Amino acid sequence: MKHSETRILTTHTGSLPRPPKLTRLYAQRVRGEPVDEAEIVAAGKEALHQIVPQQINAGLDIINNGEQQRESFVLYLRHRLSGIGGQSQRQVPADLDSYPSFKRAQQEEAAARFSVSNLLHTPKAIGEIKYLDPTLIDHECNDFASVLGVNQGRYAEAFFTAPSPGIVATIVENAHYDGMESYLAALSKALRIEYEAIVGYGFVLQLDCPDLAMERHIAFRDRSQSEFLEFVEMVVEAINRALKNVPSERVRMHVCWGNYEGPHDHDVPLADVAAIVRRAHVGGFVLPFANGRHAHEYRVFQNAPLEDDQVLVAGIIDTLSNVVEHPEVIADRIERVATLIGNPRQVLAGTDCGFDTSAGNSRIAPDVAWAKLRALSEGARIASGRLFGV
Repeated sequence: MKHSETRILTTHTGSLPRPPKLTRLYAQRVRGEPVDEAEIVAAGKEALHQIVPQQINAGLDIINNGEQQRESFVLYLRHRLSGIGGQSQRQVPADLDSYPSFKRAQQEEAAARFSVSNLLHTPKAIGEIKYLDPTLIDHECNDFASVLGVNQGRYAEAFFTAPSPGIVATIVENAHYDGMESYLAALSKALRIEYEAIVGYGFVLQLDCPDLAMERHIAFRDRSQSEFLEFVEMVVEAINRALKNVPSERVRMHVCWGNYEGPHDHDVPLADVAAIVRRAHVGGFVLPFANGRHAHEYRVFQNAPLEDDQVLVAGIIDTLSNVVEHPEVIADRIERVATLIGNPRQVLAGTDCGFDTSAGNSRIAPDVAWAKLRALSEGARIASGRLFGV
């Protein structure tokens, strides 16, 4: 995994704006409407070919496939895992219930949007969980590698996302296993196939683990803090089992409180989960420090510093606001984090979360998203001059 050896490297958190046609196809399929699978495959590949040079042109150093060939950062697995079917009902975040007028406005807006939802049309586990066909992840990795080949020398590193067992376990309701621990064990064993394939293709694996913070105010909203922390411990153990053949320096972990606009005043503090999260066998952490609720929490690393070989991808760009951050503001944010960490080579600049974690759910207009990423690159250049003298 690249460190910021001579300048602050830039990256993002995974999902990037999908073309409207592709979003519509994904939404139609999730709703059970007839779609041409070949058309979805073709549209996904076309979007992939566009998204890689767009990232490079925006000045990003560490890039990915933008999750263009997936309908959602997690629910694409309904097409890759056995034992998933039917329909479950996901709980609403606790902070939304505390603000009825905001919740109503948000629901009305969501109903009018053509999108894939992680709250509606979600399946459940109704049988044994197994990874159906390893060639599915192979095809996706091969497609990305092919596009990267055309752009060789124009980027520093490539990463590829996959969800944690915990976020699958909380979104896909368990109606088969005798408890959370056995459900996580089955998911860990299945997802290990994707994790090892991604690293085998030479990509950095990013584990998407919003469950390690977000589920406190969703799946565990009506349960105790101790029960939630027990869940976090089980997930980290499941992750480590799945990573047993993967070098930690090839893995970075993204943790967040949910990529939705809302009050977020029911979020668990990072300090409450940090010690458990840090037990994960990973070489880097991708955390949101741009939004108004968690911008201060980089200070967690003051009393629990990174290991010398670890990196922190600091969220500098808010993915829920159409305000384009000024490059000087971005540089200031980077410098604050780098000063606290104590070694700027261990700090990368990124985004709080994805721009389109489930197709069509983005709060950000595509042209604004790309402007934000260009600003990120410019801000990192300014910060690099101050931190490295370049």
